[in-house]
Amino acid sequence: MPAKRSESKPLETAADTKPKAADRIRSTARELFYREGIRAIGVEEIVSRAGVTKPSLYRSYASKDELAAEYLRDYELAFWQVFEAGKETYPDDARAQLMAYLEGLAQRATQIGYRGCGLTNAVVEYPGDDHPARKVAEEHKRKFRERLVQLSTAMGAKQPDTLADGLLLLLEGTYASGQMFGPKGPASSLVKVAEQLIDASMR
Repeated sequence: MPAKRSESKPLETAADTKPKAADRIRSTARELFYREGIRAIGVEEIVSRAGVTKPSLYRSYASKDELAAEYLRDYELAFWQVFEAGKETYPDDARAQLMAYLEGLAQRATQIGYRGCGLTNAVVEYPGDDHPARKVAEEHKRKFRERLVQLSTAMGAKQPDTLADGLLLLLEGTYASGQMFGPKGPASSLVKVAEQLIDASMR
């Protein structure tokens, strides 16, 4: 009598659990692009660090430019997850939602090795408006500005557009200055300055 076939799933092999080449390329590119800048990193370094071949990269991405754009799409998704995390804790308090993000940013931006916002960095790296990475970054920043207007309106600002622009300027300044000044830099005053800006917008 033949042995009864097991209904349980087969054990995963090392090949099953090892990340696919495309996933390794993607995660390696994100780490290198964020830390070193997109222009500074070549395809050779990415595939070497990821432990894959160059043809593997080009099977997944048409070019380094497209890989850079995909990196920024991933970065944007992660950004919104962090930025909107306060919604769950403070569903009816727009100010508290925003401040939760600002408090976390102030901590990150005063740490050694902080590299700012990857999307902002991409705009600086690519001054032309036709690069795929810049297009992703510009679209994100437009959405971000709109979101700040929504939050400013919900907070009851008398001029929500003006408050949103003030907050955006403050945030972009934090992304940049955090890279230069470190633990004792202007980013340590982010929360206090934001509170003063919001309070002034209510009067």
